[in-house]
Amino acid sequence: MSTTEHYTPEGIERVRLAEFTEKAYLDYSMYVILDRALPHIGDGLKPVQRRIVYAMSELGLSAASKHKKSARTVGDVLGKFHPHGDTACYEAMVLMAQEFSYRYPLIDGQGNWGSPDDPKSFAAMRYTEARLTPYARVLLSELGQGTVEWVPNFDGTLKEPSLLPARLPNVLLNGATGIAVGMATDIPPHNLREVTSACIRLLEAPKTTLEELYQHIPGPDYPTEAEIVTPTADLLKIYQSGRGSVRARARWEKEEGNVVITALPYQVSGARILEQIATQMRARKLPWIEDLRDESDHENHTRLVIVPRSNRVDLERLMSHLFATTDLERSYRVNLNLIGLDGRPRVKNLREILQEWLEFRTATVRRRLQHRLNKVLDRLHLLEGLLIAYLNIDEVIRIIRTEDEPRPVLMQRFDLTEVQADYVLDTKLRQLARLEEMKIRAEQEALAAERDELEKILGSRRRLKTLVRKELEADAKEFGDDRRSPIVERAAAEAMDESELTPSEPVTVVLSEKGWVRAAKGHEIDPAGLNYKAGDGFRDAVRLRSNQPVIFLDSSGRSYSLLAHSLPSARGQGEPLTGRFSPPDGAEFVTLLGGDPGQRWLIASDAGYGFVTQARNLLANKKGGKAVLTLPRGARVLKAQPVRDPDTDRVVAVTSAGRMLVIPVSDLPEMARGKGNKIIGIPGKKVESREEYVAAIAVVPEGARLKLISGKRHLNLKAADLNAYEGERGRRGNKLPRGFQKVDGLEVIDG
Repeated sequence: MSTTEHYTPEGIERVRLAEFTEKAYLDYSMYVILDRALPHIGDGLKPVQRRIVYAMSELGLSAASKHKKSARTVGDVLGKFHPHGDTACYEAMVLMAQEFSYRYPLIDGQGNWGSPDDPKSFAAMRYTEARLTPYARVLLSELGQGTVEWVPNFDGTLKEPSLLPARLPNVLLNGATGIAVGMATDIPPHNLREVTSACIRLLEAPKTTLEELYQHIPGPDYPTEAEIVTPTADLLKIYQSGRGSVRARARWEKEEGNVVITALPYQVSGARILEQIATQMRARKLPWIEDLRDESDHENHTRLVIVPRSNRVDLERLMSHLFATTDLERSYRVNLNLIGLDGRPRVKNLREILQEWLEFRTATVRRRLQHRLNKVLDRLHLLEGLLIAYLNIDEVIRIIRTEDEPRPVLMQRFDLTEVQADYVLDTKLRQLARLEEMKIRAEQEALAAERDELEKILGSRRRLKTLVRKELEADAKEFGDDRRSPIVERAAAEAMDESELTPSEPVTVVLSEKGWVRAAKGHEIDPAGLNYKAGDGFRDAVRLRSNQPVIFLDSSGRSYSLLAHSLPSARGQGEPLTGRFSPPDGAEFVTLLGGDPGQRWLIASDAGYGFVTQARNLLANKKGGKAVLTLPRGARVLKAQPVRDPDTDRVVAVTSAGRMLVIPVSDLPEMARGKGNKIIGIPGKKVESREEYVAAIAVVPEGARLKLISGKRHLNLKAADLNAYEGERGRRGNKLPRGFQKVDGLEVIDG
């Protein structure tokens, strides 16, 4: 009792509010942890489950009996042992009856007990009937043999078992899930034969390591036949630490060009899967799929058919995407938190669980044997007195007839104990007359032999272990089955990006001077010949595929990106890019590029600086874009130029002063962002005052020609002609011929 507690003269106890609330909350927490949410290592059951199974056994609902209404069972459980809500109790009962929820169901249900598509669709308890399954004998068969402690029920009128004497480690076989106060448990189900094999190994060799036990239990075994794709090293870590997650993946096969899904992960609904795939199809994110069908029936519990659009669809890639984006692949948390033999909850590793359960099982068997030995000794003691009475039947009858208190006389006359004398007196005369000495002696011999055997086992640890092992083997033979969830090494699922999921068609993306954008089908259109708003006109265009990204550069040197298929059609006049992006104040969109993310581009400013970069470095899905090109004071962004071969292509830069310089592309650095290196030398003051700047720039592949455009004049320069303008990077370049001192643009012509 707290030192702050005291009583008033009226006998009222006074406690500080902080201490009272702390104690009340801790009491509630311990109640939830120990009596509601967590399973016990002994029988692997929570209290409500234990009470349901025990109440059904008391009602005589064994596997050989007839089914009885579930409401009868729930009523008994609530009225006698579990004073809580009937809905929660019935749902716990339903869970133990669902083959798709429990690996080894404890209840055999009749009626609607739910379906894998909707486990909560079970009928009300007044409509369903139930009895125990044969597997439930594993928990109940030794109940009346002195194996467990009995405790009062909630009102003290009845006794209930504190645990069930499980003959198998049910806590691993059926697993458990629960949320308590400040802790939770998630124990996956396992295969009975594998767990029994590991128990026997640890029983015979107590120094067996966890890694050696893992050879017997390679992983969980869920009720469904979906594959476990968690790497074996990760599974071992889970069993070592008691925490982690397991990934399960649906099984599928090719059938006449279609994908047929034959098994779903644990607790995954086929209807939910179809809904998830259909949602992606409606959003045009799965152009590879033409149709979905659910062909599940009684013979094929799971049969979902996915019909691809053509036989050219990569089904492996498609399924990898579906595994990553739908519940066809799911992760299950593992938290091996349970109540141990010491009554405390703790996360244990696999070896600790098996070792502690074997302690429980060994102690249970010892108690059972000792209980039976006590019964045998008591019976032998009674038979000994009965045999004396039979051999002296006339004297016994005389004493009973003549003596007022025959018991002390019998005890003194034949040296009987009080128990023996009472047994003789309680025996009916006609029964005593029918007894034969041979029958009594035969029963004595049989019981004496049983006594000797029991004493040998109880007196020898080796014999006790052998008995436990034989019983484990017998139960594994009777109730064991093959593994359902195969453990398979698979590559990690990978979702396809939007470009892979979009049809690939040739498009031309056009940017106007006012920053309006649109996409025209095909590469043959003339961008400059399209209709533009009044006061607007053509600025730039790029040819690419509809499933590729388009990258825009603004006048501040920032980049932005969109997928080409998301742009408005060129049948109209497009839409302003300011509706998609938020460039800095005063900035305008000046150029665009696109295509394969690995394509290299020359990014430059008219101050004569530039660098080579891959398109993927310019991708920016944020509305504000990302800074790419650093501009010197007064400089502007030039049109981006594609680079075909950085080893052989040449950069041609022409200034507004009529100077041209040709340098190898390889002289420029390849970088993701920055100012770049100087391509052609122009004094910074002249750029800032716009007295001189780079008027045009181009990347000329090997063997291509370059056309200089100056007003209506054109000058074609072959590769040999360009050699005359080659120089070191950063030089001023050579003067162009008279009449081409003012270059309006450069055009690269192949061949």
